[in-house]
Amino acid sequence: MRNAHDLVIIGGGVGGLVTASVAGQLGLDVVLIEREPALGGDCLHAGCVPSKALIRSASIAHAVRHAEAFGIKATASSTDLSAVMDRVRSVIDRIQQHDDPARFRGYGVDVRFGEAAFRDRQTVVVKGQAVRGRRFVIATGSSPAIPPIPGLETIDYLTHHNVFDVRDLPQRLAVIGGGPIGTELAQAFARLGSRVTLIEAGPRILPRDEPALADRLGAHLRDEGVDLRLETNVTGARRDQDCALLDLVADAGPETLGFDRVLVATGRRANTASLNPEAAGLAINADGTLEVDRRLRTRQRHIYAIGDCAGPYPFTHMAEYQAGIIISNAIFRLPRKVDYTAVPWVTYTDPALAQVGMTRAAADAAGLRYERACFALADVDRAIADGESTGELQLLIHRGRIIGASLLAPHAGEIIHELGLAIAEKVPLRRLAGMVHAYPTLAQIIKRAAGAYYAPSLFSPRTRRAVRWIHRVLP
Repeated sequence: MRNAHDLVIIGGGVGGLVTASVAGQLGLDVVLIEREPALGGDCLHAGCVPSKALIRSASIAHAVRHAEAFGIKATASSTDLSAVMDRVRSVIDRIQQHDDPARFRGYGVDVRFGEAAFRDRQTVVVKGQAVRGRRFVIATGSSPAIPPIPGLETIDYLTHHNVFDVRDLPQRLAVIGGGPIGTELAQAFARLGSRVTLIEAGPRILPRDEPALADRLGAHLRDEGVDLRLETNVTGARRDQDCALLDLVADAGPETLGFDRVLVATGRRANTASLNPEAAGLAINADGTLEVDRRLRTRQRHIYAIGDCAGPYPFTHMAEYQAGIIISNAIFRLPRKVDYTAVPWVTYTDPALAQVGMTRAAADAAGLRYERACFALADVDRAIADGESTGELQLLIHRGRIIGASLLAPHAGEIIHELGLAIAEKVPLRRLAGMVHAYPTLAQIIKRAAGAYYAPSLFSPRTRRAVRWIHRVLP
């Protein structure tokens, strides 16, 4: 194809940047198009990075308030949210250096800024200029999904896109939505000093996670002062002078509450509509994501999709993983398919809730017969030393191997990867039971859970008889 670039990448988030970096350094003619004024995507500017920086500040405030339980006398004054957000911005700016357009131009990538839309299967238009490509990678991410609440547009609500611009700590904060974003930010603002009401329409927070652990985390949030309203719907919103009023309906009946600010965290929707996908012959799923096969190809085999706009998991680490799949297929022309067997996800509350592999619901849906092994965090020596008691590890075991793991614990996101590797590589549970774990660590909960699973057979009457026989026969 004459005058066509080897690869046109639409979207400068993690997935697009990883693909562009590799393709450019391999000498391909690459164009990278980003509609926002800076590279880095939602994770850097409005998602993972700023939220974790905010959570860290909140954890410091929480530790100071509870220092006396550890024998330390400390005084916590009121939170200076402006200073907290300045720190958040400094973290973003530091990481942004890795995503400087000059770096990618140094790899030979033609970086352009502007909205891209397909004109046909081989061409996109950016700021009136046509860009032709032999192959395309769509990495346009997702945006907050706003629920159709009457009057919501009148109250100047927040989403995770602009909550990090808030400079004054709201005394009363409503968080609508009990998914990962809503749950993390609800705890963070409560620890910083806001009176937080977390409103969730379903029967529990974090509906994709194991119900028992999600319920325990919900109880923990209540203990920290979060007013958790489950099975509660927001039916209306309106402004009353400086107050935002929300109309709530629950089993107890209707209620109207006033808040200084309202944060909407009711999920995300793929950014695909502005691409003019019909012009390229692309199919859109019911949830707004692009239809792709296991090689991440759309219906047009030369057009790939990656990250939030492709699904099925809206995680930055998933976009990075999928970039490797596309690099293999689109650049090296080596057929490689996605494998979602051991995808971890983490809600970064304190304690954090991490999951890898199958949940019980998924295993039941697949018709698998499995056993469970559980171990409480409160019985782990390091947790006792750290003053941590809320948490548990749950393992799903099928034919002697782990097929799923759920962990509620401090630093659960750091610990879960050992279990992810065990699932991906089909490591027998007995290998984990015999593995040496450093003492004292929170990661010992894995060895303890494996040991608890084998304890009934180890100390069974049959084993006891065998041991007595050995000691009678052998000197």
